[in-house]
Amino acid sequence: MEEITSSLTEFITGEDFFNKILVVESKFYLKPLRERFPTAEIFFVTANEDSDCPGVETFYLDYREERLPFEEEYFDAIIGDLTLEVVTNPQDIAAGFSTYLKQTGCWITSFRNIRHWKVFEKLMRGVFGGIVSRLYTRTEFERLLYASFYKEVQFLPLKKNAPPEMLERLIKCGFDNFDDDLQTEFWMVKASRSMAELALLKSMFTPEVRADLSRILHRIEYDIAIEDSVKNFWRLFDAEGIFPDYMAAFIRSAVIHRENFYRNMQKYSARAELEEIIEECESLYDFDNGDRFH
Repeated sequence: MEEITSSLTEFITGEDFFNKILVVESKFYLKPLRERFPTAEIFFVTANEDSDCPGVETFYLDYREERLPFEEEYFDAIIGDLTLEVVTNPQDIAAGFSTYLKQTGCWITSFRNIRHWKVFEKLMRGVFGGIVSRLYTRTEFERLLYASFYKEVQFLPLKKNAPPEMLERLIKCGFDNFDDDLQTEFWMVKASRSMAELALLKSMFTPEVRADLSRILHRIEYDIAIEDSVKNFWRLFDAEGIFPDYMAAFIRSAVIHRENFYRNMQKYSARAELEEIIEECESLYDFDNGDRFH
């Protein structure tokens, strides 16, 4: 697999804390990741049996053909360049990676842009070497990721600028240069299993607590044993130390019929925190557009 001069670590911010990381084939990321996350468990998957990686648990296998030897929802991040370039079914690989990511996890990769000017220049000369490689457009890759259970996708360009006359010629021939796509040789991509807002919600409490909370909210929303459900709401709120800001954000993400939900809560609850939760949840909406309740 060809190495490129991208730096997928550009997607890692100071707010990220990766406890378990899988690096796929791209050995050169092991050192910077170890420096960035000194206490993390870092695993490396490669088909190259001559690859020596001290201090990293290495698995010698072809990820395109063999199942990875890890539990589902195990990793905070999977990182590797060009992971879908030489594969039979890219969606199978993309969706497969998503099953190994935690709900708050992300897959960081890259792909060669088929709309780069050098690809067109070679085709004009009757030359094209990508017979066994898959090249993608940004739009195609984005659709593939959303179809593979990722909820949020970010892109960063890696550019190699065209000679001015070449770029002008392509544009005159009808090739749109949106986002300077014709000069982007590779796109770097971060695909997250949850949207940023929901990832934060999922990081604070266990899946079991979130499942219980979601079930209780829906029972209140749909008029199911309302009084008992409201009591269970506050029982969970107190037992888990849930704070109003978190509860407001969770309600926003889970409850569809908020007007009925608040009506039922107010009917069977006198807790002072309720008004704080309602006020905070309402402040998250654009009232100017009439989006207070659905």
